[in-house]
Amino acid sequence: MAVTTQHLIRLKQQSKPIVALTAWDYPSAQLIDQAGVDLILVGDTLGMVVLGYETTIPVTLDEMLHHAKAVRRGVKQALLVFDLPFLSYQESPAQALHSAGRALKETGAQAIKLEGGYPVMVETVAHLVQVGIPVLGHIGLTPQSVHKFGGFRKQGNSPEAKEQILQEAIASNKPEPLLSSWNTFPLTWRSKFPKNSPFPPLASALDHTVTVKCLSPMICWVYPTGNRPLPKPMPICEKRLLKPFKPTALK
Repeated sequence: MAVTTQHLIRLKQQSKPIVALTAWDYPSAQLIDQAGVDLILVGDTLGMVVLGYETTIPVTLDEMLHHAKAVRRGVKQALLVFDLPFLSYQESPAQALHSAGRALKETGAQAIKLEGGYPVMVETVAHLVQVGIPVLGHIGLTPQSVHKFGGFRKQGNSPEAKEQILQEAIASNKPEPLLSSWNTFPLTWRSKFPKNSPFPPLASALDHTVTVKCLSPMICWVYPTGNRPLPKPMPICEKRLLKPFKPTALK
C-alpha cells in the first residue's frame, strides 16, 4: 500500500519511527522504495553529490524537476517529497506556490520541503498548506544559508542560538506542516517540541556521531557503485555510508 501523508501522521501518533532516505535518480529510487521506506526526499543536495557544486545554492528548479521525475519513475510505495531550491520560494508566498505547484504537477511529488522558520517563511508555509500542498519544514542547519553560517556546522552552540532554533520550530509548526526536519543539533532537543502536535519533528544530524541528511532516522548515502569516495562538499556526513553498498543495508 502506498504511503500517504495521513499514514505518516498516524505513525507519529503511535510513536513509531518514520524511515526516510534521499534519492536523486531512478536506480537509487527503486532500491530505496523496494526496501520499504516511508518517505523519499529528492534533496537539493543532489547539486553537491551528483552535479558537483560546492554548495546547494546553484541548484535550479529545472534541475530539481529533472531529477525528481526520474525518482518518481522508480517509486511505487514511498511518499515522495520535493526539495525547493534556493530562490525558488523565498521571494514571496506567490513564488513559493508557483514553484511548489510545478513540483507536484510535473513530477508527481506529494509534498515539498523548504528551509527556514523565520516569520516570512512561516507565512509562506501557511499559504501553501491552505491551498492543499503538504510541506516538510527544515530548521537548524539550512544549507541554503551556508554562507551565513560560514560553512556546514552544527547549530545551536550558544543558549541564544538554541533558543532561536526552538522558537523557529514552534512557530513553523503553527501552519500545520506535514513534518518538521530539525537539522544538525542534539537529539535531546526533540523533547522541546510541543507534545500535542500531530506533526512529527524529524531529527537530522543529531550529534557529533550521527549523520546529516537524516529524517527520523534518515541515512545519508551516496551511490550504490562500490567504493566511491565520499563527496568532498559533505564533511559532516557520517563516514559509514553503506560502502561498499549492500541492498540489505537499506532494510
